[in-house]
Amino acid sequence: MLRLTWVQPEDLLGHELRQARLDGREPAAIEARWRAAGGPDAPERAGASACRASRYLRLLAEDLLDELADLPGRFAEDEPTELERIRSQCPDWPTARSATAPDPRALEAAWLGRAVGCLLGKPVEKLPLDGIRALAKAAGNWPLTGYFTARGVPEDLLRAHPWNRRSAATSLAENIDGMPEDDDLDYPLLNLLLLQRHGRDFTTDDVARLWLEELPPGRTFTAERLAHRNLLAGIEPPHTARHRNPFREWIGALIRADVHGWSNPGDPAAAAGQAHRDAVLTHTANGVYAAMFTAAAIATAATGSHDVHACLRAGRAVVPARSRLARAIDHAVRLARETADFEEVVDRLHARYAHDHHWVHAIPNTALIAAALTHADGDFSGSVCRAVSGGWDTDSAGATAGSIAGLLAGGPDALPDHWRAPLKNRLASTVADFDGTGFDTLAHLTHLEATRP
Repeated sequence: MLRLTWVQPEDLLGHELRQARLDGREPAAIEARWRAAGGPDAPERAGASACRASRYLRLLAEDLLDELADLPGRFAEDEPTELERIRSQCPDWPTARSATAPDPRALEAAWLGRAVGCLLGKPVEKLPLDGIRALAKAAGNWPLTGYFTARGVPEDLLRAHPWNRRSAATSLAENIDGMPEDDDLDYPLLNLLLLQRHGRDFTTDDVARLWLEELPPGRTFTAERLAHRNLLAGIEPPHTARHRNPFREWIGALIRADVHGWSNPGDPAAAAGQAHRDAVLTHTANGVYAAMFTAAAIATAATGSHDVHACLRAGRAVVPARSRLARAIDHAVRLARETADFEEVVDRLHARYAHDHHWVHAIPNTALIAAALTHADGDFSGSVCRAVSGGWDTDSAGATAGSIAGLLAGGPDALPDHWRAPLKNRLASTVADFDGTGFDTLAHLTHLEATRP
């Protein structure tokens, strides 16, 4: 039986009920109808429930998804999605400026850093926090200092907390052979291709066309898969982000943001605007802000003249002041500054967010990234290890932390060899034009886009 993940209406309904509560809507009456009909919870870790729903339950789920979309939310005024309204709620919105494009070696370190952080997090993606800690401790790798390994880990522990089945064969220390394919690298590659074809003035429609031409739907997840579905159903952007899409505030837009920062060195406002045009294909509100935050922070890091704390402040300046993401970033940065033990930082973040946010939601993951970079003071190894050790979407958080810290490091030689060497200057990709490309080549191509008039 084929169970296509992230699109079954009966699975989406449970996620939408959770998102409705986060949005400040009141879904209790709709939820009661769903429960009375025998509707299940959303799968907590998987993308699809194990059993096929009845035709009645599927039709009911579709109706209820539409009803939930019509409910008014408490946060609509404070959390807009349109760029001009976002800017109006950012009192410290940065002024437009530019700087010399970063040295290609700094861009190579950023690409490598993204790959390293992603690869470190891949085998433990979807695992609970206690499982990640137990596996690392059993291998003598806690606090994290290197890639995860199964060497020395008891079999009963591996049965209790199995590695991510997609990733174990290519992402444990004993079997890494180049950078394996991952959406956390595919999306930056797609955005590099986007700039090559359309330049920095691309539109959201350009993003959509590129995806339809170059991105197989089976290699998309959550909000990106639903945007594909909506495009094929004749729904145009930005409505693609809102139609029956409970994942619109998850992490997908954030992991697409790096190229927008790299191509706008010293101009966090332009980087945020570029990230916004990309993000609104699939996301709204805090899901969009997470991408803008990341792009603005990276644009600031690309000057080579700021520390990580200034970069994070630049990112925070493009997030609406009264939004949930702004509060989450402020809380995480303050916590990281005041707490010596990063395990305690993580425990307190989980206590605040884990009970009502999915592990792929943008708010807790962005908070974790900000906390990891702050606590490590931008140090590369410290940043990626802290981000991954915090759980949730481990490969995505590790990738973004690694990208920023790698860029700040200034060159590939500044990244420890035990991280770089297994990558063999080679990555696999779903994006056919880039499959097998070296990180030095990607840095050169990115530099060309950053210097294009």
